[in-house]
Amino acid sequence: MSSQATILIFTCVLYILILATFNQARKKYSGGKIGAVINLILVTVVLLFVSEYVQFLNAYVPESITSTLQILFKTIGLAFLAYGGLRIAGK
Repeated sequence: MSSQATILIFTCVLYILILATFNQARKKYSGGKIGAVINLILVTVVLLFVSEYVQFLNAYVPESITSTLQILFKTIGLAFLAYGGLRIAGK
């Protein structure tokens, strides 16, 4: 296994741990601004996780497509975080 694959697997495991932790927090704090922020973080982390997971498709899809998808999902995740943060701060 290459070092790049090892790093990708480690990163994906970290994303799964973050998702599990914030999912538990979402169950505990389900309402108000804290609940909205937790949901915002969950969606952002899912989009960033998908952007990292796209790299595993390099064996089946050309690298130009996977890099484009990775950039697209990261941009969507960060835009969602920015827009959601502005909406929550404006309340």
